[in-house]
Amino acid sequence: MDIKKENKMGVMPMNKLLLNMSIPMMASMIVQAMYNIVDSIYVSRIHEDALTALNLCFPIQMLVMAFGNGMATGVNALVSRALGEKQKDKADRIAMNGVFLSLASAALFLLFGIFLVKPYFAMQNTNTQQIKDFGMQYLSINCCLSIALYMQIIFERLLQSTGKTFFSMITQGIGAITNIILDPILIFGLLGAPKLGVRGAAIATVFGQLLAATLGLIFNIAVNKEITLKLKNLKPDFKLIGNIYSIGFPSIIMMAIGSIMNTGMNQILLGFSDTADAVFGAYYKLQSFFFMPVFGLNGSIVPIIGYNFGAGKRKRLISAVKLGILYSEVLMVAGLLVFVIIPDKLLLIFDPSAEMLAMGSVALRIIGIHFPIAAVCIVLGTVFQALNHGMYSMWVSIIRQLVALLPAAFLLSLTGNVDMVWFAFPIAELFSLLMTTIFYMKVYKKTILNIPDND
Repeated sequence: MDIKKENKMGVMPMNKLLLNMSIPMMASMIVQAMYNIVDSIYVSRIHEDALTALNLCFPIQMLVMAFGNGMATGVNALVSRALGEKQKDKADRIAMNGVFLSLASAALFLLFGIFLVKPYFAMQNTNTQQIKDFGMQYLSINCCLSIALYMQIIFERLLQSTGKTFFSMITQGIGAITNIILDPILIFGLLGAPKLGVRGAAIATVFGQLLAATLGLIFNIAVNKEITLKLKNLKPDFKLIGNIYSIGFPSIIMMAIGSIMNTGMNQILLGFSDTADAVFGAYYKLQSFFFMPVFGLNGSIVPIIGYNFGAGKRKRLISAVKLGILYSEVLMVAGLLVFVIIPDKLLLIFDPSAEMLAMGSVALRIIGIHFPIAAVCIVLGTVFQALNHGMYSMWVSIIRQLVALLPAAFLLSLTGNVDMVWFAFPIAELFSLLMTTIFYMKVYKKTILNIPDND
């Protein structure tokens, strides 16, 4: 086979390929995690209530991301598979249907931003009006201008689907760095800019997303020659849309379930204090330093599995899965050690009160226990999606978050000790590992072993 005529995903040695594709994505995800933390650092300087407000915004932000990432997962897998089958025209149509679905999703959340943000915050289990005010200011801007995020997601995923992860790293990195630079300027009114507070954080986020989306479009036109973005393909093809969502719908449901879980945890923790919920928000920002690189690694695994599945290369597919688990474990064990050894140092970046520092140090040590278990579940969940078994991922997510985590957190909250609530995370991850293992055994026997080995 001529390596010049074959996409690198089908011929490059697997360890080299995985590192080649994943390192840029992991680097961009680390920058993204840094921006998330920096965003919260600056907002926490406004007031601890502002940090709590952003945590209450997070479930809706997860829904926004769910529609984008779920759809993009389907597009990513189908484009890479079509290319593996040498069907470029089909790949082009899939790509533009992804753009169409991104526009439709942005229109949906524009309506949410206009009409439903205020009712959402009226439902929150807090009597602190300042928290609600901060939250409404931040969330309205993010929802109404979500088109910037959706365009960023689809154009970056199209680059990833053809193995051009270096360019998606550039778009994500520049977008995140722009956000980091604009945050203090717009929040605190530096360099002659107006002092916008929480609104400034939201505007900085949207501007960074818009810049990343613009760069992503440029890169797809200029360097991504394996697919062609044609306006005539922007019209919806409902068969392709059905195929996209047959793969991506479980991802949407999983993130939507994550939104429900976060909402439930917020209400449970607000029952103790606003500070307990601020700790939960700080944890989510800090854990992203380890989870986001794993998600970046997974982003490179999806097109590799999709391409080699389409090309009938079973050994390469299995090798990608094994290496993905290995590298994910390395990242997550490192995360566990950091959370256990220096939790107080991590929390100090949020300028915490003494109560938040004491409570948060205990929380991080307990929650960190589940990191190495999560590594296996995340990678195998990605395999399910890439091989058209995304429903398995969805059921694992439902069981982990709604059947295990939330009920466990609620029951543990009845002890009256907030420290006990954090044990719900490792308990839920054990349920997740059990279900993931059972489902992977089925996928291995029914799908992977039946792939014709054309290596």
